[in-house]
Amino acid sequence: MALTTQEVAARFNELAQQEKWFEIQDEFFSDDVKSIDPPNSPYMGYAEGKATVRSKGETFVKKIQDFHGAHTTAPLVTGNHFAVGREMDITVEGFGRIQLKEIMLYEVKNGQIVMEQFFY
Repeated sequence: MALTTQEVAARFNELAQQEKWFEIQDEFFSDDVKSIDPPNSPYMGYAEGKATVRSKGETFVKKIQDFHGAHTTAPLVTGNHFAVGREMDITVEGFGRIQLKEIMLYEVKNGQIVMEQFFY
């Protein structure tokens, strides 16, 4: 039986608190997951498909020159969506030191994350 959105969000939170973002992808992302950043984002854009979304994340991580700290809130769950707040203080190649404050929205179907969308 597929995990509920609440169960996915709880496990997501466990891994997020440990900064295990690729483990979240491995465990929960569907093969056709979509990853959406704001239009005209200077950092990232749109990706579709588990391998492409993984590559998007790896590309971003490779640009991080220094990690000064991060915090992710507990998830807020409603229906088949959950959202977390995230703050990162990082030095990024080509951008310098940035303090990124975002809301991360996830859609869950059949126990898998089918969409992630970032608002910053």
